[in-house]
Amino acid sequence: MTRNIRGFIAMALPVLALVLAPSVAKAQSFTGNYPVAVTQVKAGVSGNIPGGNVNFCLELTDDGSYGRPHSGPATLGDYEGGTLTGGEFYVVGNMIFVNFAVGSDNGETVGLVLFAPVNTSKGTIGTGIFGDTGGVPSSGLAKVSPKGGC
Repeated sequence: MTRNIRGFIAMALPVLALVLAPSVAKAQSFTGNYPVAVTQVKAGVSGNIPGGNVNFCLELTDDGSYGRPHSGPATLGDYEGGTLTGGEFYVVGNMIFVNFAVGSDNGETVGLVLFAPVNTSKGTIGTGIFGDTGGVPSSGLAKVSPKGGC
């Protein structure tokens, strides 16, 4: 009986240590601000994205408020001389989707979207696509710099 208990304890201790140790792969928060440089813009001369390169400051609050563990409100600084509020973001798998509804000059609602790969273990966002989905659709390459840069 004592031998069985010692054997059980000898096996249980390493398993317990593994369970209690901090996980390296634990997902990081995306809360913070990220500089976004949009280049290679096409077909956006009349849309909300200017016809050339543009820089924004994307601010995310990762609070799970949109039904996914990594989701929440988003704002877009330096948008047409101000800050665009009312956006939301979602991390699904290894991708992030950020969406803003924007009123156009003729009263229709258009969207600004960012779609990019993420590394959830580091809380980083990679280079993706930024687009204007209404009016005159536009798209460009969106290089997202590390958190805290704007």
